[in-house]
Amino acid sequence: MQSTSLRGNRGPRYKQGARDATPYESIVVRKLTPIIGAEIDGIDLAQPLSNRTQDEIHRALAENLVIFFRDQTLTPDQHVAFGRRFGDLHVHPAAPHEAGRPELMIVAADENSTRANGEGWHTDVSCEAEPPMGSILYIKECPDEGGDTLFASMYAAYEALSDRMKAYLEGLTAVHDGEHVYRGTYANLGVADKPAYPRAEHPVVRTHPVTGRKGLYVNRGFTVRINGIPRDESDGILRYLYEHMENPLFQCRFRWRPNSIAFWDNRCAQHRAMWDYWPHRRYGNRVTVAGNKPY
Repeated sequence: MQSTSLRGNRGPRYKQGARDATPYESIVVRKLTPIIGAEIDGIDLAQPLSNRTQDEIHRALAENLVIFFRDQTLTPDQHVAFGRRFGDLHVHPAAPHEAGRPELMIVAADENSTRANGEGWHTDVSCEAEPPMGSILYIKECPDEGGDTLFASMYAAYEALSDRMKAYLEGLTAVHDGEHVYRGTYANLGVADKPAYPRAEHPVVRTHPVTGRKGLYVNRGFTVRINGIPRDESDGILRYLYEHMENPLFQCRFRWRPNSIAFWDNRCAQHRAMWDYWPHRRYGNRVTVAGNKPY
């Protein structure tokens, strides 16, 4: 069974190591699981942030991979300004955005939708040569039940692999292609297709530029094949990795309420949105922080 597949003769194959126990001074951090996810209290993101608070948000993100903020009321300008505190902003190559605000992606589904954003496990826009560093999703409207988002640690998924599998994956690259993901996807919303969509090659195992930790960097959404090996071998390895990284041991699950924010690190986490609330409405905006070329 998948839920027990990581158990060995000496306990779980993945064991959470010691973490920095230095207390936070300007925010309250409540971990959702030992491996991934934390809710951040004691902060109003509509107010100016001190340098210390911003540094501690950076630290909380690095330690927990995805952080959540409840009961936030932000204007579009404040949402954009918060994102810009962490870097330049990325504009999505295909998705609709608010009028005149290309950096404010629309994330919405209702009774008229034919799909919902992020229904499968993925890392945002990994098809670009320099994929986004992080995504900041602000949900303003959501159903009373359903619509949760799942997040998974790619650090933990990598660290739980056998040494032989780690050695096999070392140095391999994979193709990430946006063509099959984006073409025609937003036609029902009046978004015309572009002549071409991004396509890039990235390491199968990525090193995080801040933490120095290694994590898996392939995903069901965008990765189409591993380079340098036969196609059937690539398909088999990717299938194994996808099933492995989706183990519940590596996950946390966030239940949305109106005016909640999730800020996740695309360099070391994947996510999946549940569309189990039809015909109810879910609406929000995503601001995405630009990133660098994976290595």
